[in-house]
Amino acid sequence: MGTIRIVWGSGSAPTAMASYDAALADAGVENYNLVPVSSVIPATADVEAVGTAPDLGPAGERLTVVEARATTAGPGRVSAALAWAQSDRGAGPGLFYEVADETDAADVETRVREGLAAGQELRDWAFDDPTVRAESAAAESGSYTTALVLAVYGESEPIV
Repeated sequence: MGTIRIVWGSGSAPTAMASYDAALADAGVENYNLVPVSSVIPATADVEAVGTAPDLGPAGERLTVVEARATTAGPGRVSAALAWAQSDRGAGPGLFYEVADETDAADVETRVREGLAAGQELRDWAFDDPTVRAESAAAESGSYTTALVLAVYGESEPIV
């Protein structure tokens, strides 16, 4: 499988979509078509928090992601969090859980830990301690702001 990279960012702009694009640029994945998946980590994957994605292939290709994303119109605050845990000391399958809302980082971090714990209870795996990454940003009056955290699976793939 390779590496699943955890990237995060935030951005503000005059429209909700433009703020999302700015947040994707902050995370280094603005030039890809994102394809969301549910939250299971393959046993063969390494998970690495990198902040900003490296070059993952040509522009316009597909990236498989788990996405925590929230957008708000200012004034306000927006936060996103992604939690994950693997089994067998990082050598087995695992889970991602995501929460995003118009709230502070501490709130989404608490809620994402609760969600991950609930998902772990559904599985017969011995999980390692969870890891959480949260991103939070203020939205100024007259603009939109997006905060996001993504788990990016591998490298990009041709879409056509």
